[in-house]
Formats: sequence, structure tokens, C-alpha cells
Amino acid sequence: MSWLKPSTVVDLLKDNKIKKVKLFDADSDALTALVGSGIEVMVGIPNEMLAALSSSTEAADLWVRQNVSRYVVKGGADIRYVAVGNEPFLTSYSGQFQSFVVPALLNLQQSLVKANLAGYVKLVVPCNADAYESSLPSQGAFRSELTQIMTQLVSFLNSNGSPFVVNIYPFLSLYGNSDFPQDYAFFEGSTHPVTDGSNVYYNAFDGNFDTLVSALNKLGYGQMPIVIGEVGWPTDGAFGANLSAARFFNQGLINHVLSNKGTPLRPRVPPMDIYLFSLLDEGAKSVLPGNFERHWGIFSFDGQAKYALNLGLGNRLLKNAKNVEYLPSRWCVADPSKDLTNVANHMRIACSVADCTTLDYGGSCNGIGAKGNISYAFNSYYQLQMQNAQSCDFDGLGMVTFLDPSVGDCRFLVGVTGHKKSIAFRPTPRRTTIWTSILWWVWSFLVL
Repeated sequence: MSWLKPSTVVDLLKDNKIKKVKLFDADSDALTALVGSGIEVMVGIPNEMLAALSSSTEAADLWVRQNVSRYVVKGGADIRYVAVGNEPFLTSYSGQFQSFVVPALLNLQQSLVKANLAGYVKLVVPCNADAYESSLPSQGAFRSELTQIMTQLVSFLNSNGSPFVVNIYPFLSLYGNSDFPQDYAFFEGSTHPVTDGSNVYYNAFDGNFDTLVSALNKLGYGQMPIVIGEVGWPTDGAFGANLSAARFFNQGLINHVLSNKGTPLRPRVPPMDIYLFSLLDEGAKSVLPGNFERHWGIFSFDGQAKYALNLGLGNRLLKNAKNVEYLPSRWCVADPSKDLTNVANHMRIACSVADCTTLDYGGSCNGIGAKGNISYAFNSYYQLQMQNAQSCDFDGLGMVTFLDPSVGDCRFLVGVTGHKKSIAFRPTPRRTTIWTSILWWVWSFLVL
């Protein structure tokens, strides 16, 4: 299945009054589409590139020249941040990127200085919330093996006017822990609040945020501005990942931040910026953490709003992408007249290429029966192959139909004639900005 053209996504951002976006890499097509848009951009450097950038000033100079300098010109793309790695200190990486982060930062900073961009483009390092730990927010501290690196990192950020960027996911806390109180993941109060001295926490977001505040305070940087680089709730692929929960969480988050209440350790000072993850579903994303990984978008892959959401940006509700060019309204399904006994291998091949995550346990298409599963897999592959007639053959077991086979909440997709490359965007809600700048993710957007 093709993805939306970058120009269509930029128009979607504009129509929804989204002013800031984060790209997970420095995708040239996306940056070209953003030229002249007035949208502020954060571009990302993948973790796999950190080793080269940490060991070579020439590599850093070249990266800045190719991915920043060429776009930051009058009337160009408004790149404000470069994310150096993405959660490089994640526990599951077992330290493989750890030693590269600070040297890469230093080399890239010098490259920005040489390009006369160091005052305009700021370097940040998005961290996962597992970089710090504590049973209570007031006792928050960075993991012991990260203390030295984090001290260097926050000193660098402070010296260069950059915020600390952290990704917070209450959904993952709920998904990974059967004892986690469900209402604590949301923003309507909890029957299991966390009491920390005189402070009481009624939602996981505030508790997590203040744990980071405490960790920064222990390093002497308790007032450092904090940006939420990713936060959101998926709509499919797991129990608890559905449209109503996603809307409840994201609207609650937006309202909470716009209220300017802040948190117990930072009263009346909300996060400097918050990036909602994500703008669009990403059907080719790794499902190693879970099938929900492909379903974080507030818009489906074709730019259609999944649910009613007020981002606090001037529009009361989300506006759909315009001028989306769909393939013809036809689908590939299992031929009901054929013996489907030997279909398993065909399904396995189809789902190894196409996205079948909604069929699994907890997914929106999990209850459509065996034949429904086969048809869904066939169609997903067929649309990904741009409805090529041969791609619906499956040794004679597939057939093309012009009747929409969707069942209830299980939507059989029709592809779009757009862009072969998947581009990830993410949104953020707007608020009165306490600090001076805002960020965006891989076609992610800023809503607060």
C-alpha cells in the first residue's frame, strides 16, 4: 500500500493549524515538501548513525551540510531541532549506543557552528522514560550506569539552550503490567492515586514527569525545560488499544496541559512542548514491542481522522486530508467456492509483507472468522501491490470483488496512489508556551 504524498501530509498539517512537526529522520522528500510551509521541524538521526558521527568530524560536517544547511535558507524548511538518536539509552539496547551519544553531540555542535547555524538549530537527545527510575516521583534518579553520561548530556543541553526531551507512554505501563491501575493511565482522576509526602498524583503522566524533574534536580538542573518528544495512545493491535481509549487519553492530555496546572513539582509550568505520537498510522513499522506499534496515528494511513479530537489549535475537530487519490474500489478476498485447506502458507507470505496486525488477539478484526482472516490478509497484500491482478491469485484461492467486505469495526482498506515511502509524522497540542520553542516528530505533530 502506498502512503500519502508528502505534499498532502503538509497540507493536512496546515489545515489542522499544526505549526511544528518531528521527522524521525532527515527524509529529503518530507523536508522538500515542508519548504516554505512555515512549519517548524525537528529532524532525527537514527541510532545506527551515531557511531560514525561520534568518530568523524567530517561525517558530522557532511550530515549537517546535506540535511540541515541546504534547507535552512530564506524561504526554506524551518529546521529548529536535530534529535541525535532516538531513545539511545533504552535498557533493551544493552548500552550499544551509549558511548556514542556525547561525542556525536559535540561533533555535530561544531558542525553547526561552522555552518553559522548553532544559534538557530538546537541539538537534543530524546530519551525513554526508562532512563530514570523510582518508586516515588520525589526520589527520581537516572539509572546508575547513566549518571556520568546524563551529567554530561544535561550540561551540554543547558550550555546550548536546548531542552531535555523525554518520551512518556502510560499505555505501555498499562500494557506491560497487569497490576497497573487502569484509571491511573488517564486524566480523570484515579481510585489508586500515588501519595508522595504532601503531593498526590492522580495520573501516570504527572508522576512520570515529576520523576524526571527529581532526576534532573539531583544533577543540579532542576529548572531545565522539558519537552515531551512522544506521547499518545494506539487504536488497535492490543486490548486497551481502541478508538475510545485513544480519544479519551489524547483529549484528556490536551485539556490537562492547556489547563496550565502543571505538576506538583512544577506547578503552573506545563511541559515546554508536547508531541503527540503519531500523526498517521505506520503500516511498515516494526511490531517487535507489539502489534499496536502500527496504530498510533490520530489519522489513518490515508489521512482520515479516526475520532473527534480538539487539538486546541483553533479547529474544534480534526480536518481530513484533501485530494487523496485512492485506487479503484475493489478488494481481494478468498474465493468462497474453493477449498481453503492449504491456505496457511499463502496467508503467511501475504502477512510477512502486508500489515495483518488487526487480525491478532485484541485487534479490531480478530473476530471475523477464519475465512474473514484469509480475505483480510489477501486484500492487504493486494492493495500493497497496487491492486496488481496477479497479486490476488494465491494459486486460484483469491478473487476480486467490488463489494466492500468490511465487517463492523474491521475495515478492509483500499490503497492510495501516492508515495511508496512511509513517512512518519506526529502531532502536539498547543498551549501558552512557557519556554521559547516547540518540537515535531516523524510526521508527528505538536498539539499543546
